[in-house]
Amino acid sequence: MLTLLSFITLAFFFTVLADNAKLNAPAPNFKLKDKDGNEISLSQFKGKIVVLEWINFDCPYVKKHYNSNNMQKLQEEFTQKGVVWIAINSSAPGKQGHFTTQEINERINLHKAKFNYYLIDEDGKVGRTYGAATTPHLFIIDKDGILVYAGGIDDKPSKEIEDVKNATNFIHKALNELLSGQKVSIQSQPPYGCSVKYAD
Repeated sequence: MLTLLSFITLAFFFTVLADNAKLNAPAPNFKLKDKDGNEISLSQFKGKIVVLEWINFDCPYVKKHYNSNNMQKLQEEFTQKGVVWIAINSSAPGKQGHFTTQEINERINLHKAKFNYYLIDEDGKVGRTYGAATTPHLFIIDKDGILVYAGGIDDKPSKEIEDVKNATNFIHKALNELLSGQKVSIQSQPPYGCSVKYAD
């Protein structure tokens, strides 16, 4: 059963998504610096499938998927198939999840993360453009630059690691469909997790 907080989160998600990024429309381009200060733009991956993963290593829901190795398995499986996987952190300075470069590298190494890039969005502009409401919150962009999935990673909105094995993973399903030349059959599911720690 959805709680009041869940409804508020969903209302925020769909309102922002309606005003900015839209399903089945071109994904908004952006430029952000990675953890090492290099500028990365979405447009440089034209012709590739791209996953955007909103991340906050201190969030219990993110910990669920990283401590179980669930997220890393997804990242590794699909980056080996040519998918570009981008983690984006929209935590503002002073908020949970905002780290120094050293701390970011330590967390990445600790979890053996397999994404291609970790981008910094501390002013929250990109997160708000995409309607990122929670961590984790995932978006998939197809080879034509069209946003084809926006939402939660799976159908088990809990912090419990044991729920991972019984969950329907919407990201795995959508990426396999795209790679086999099919349309994404489930394009949107409610995101769940910690609220993105945007600047006030």
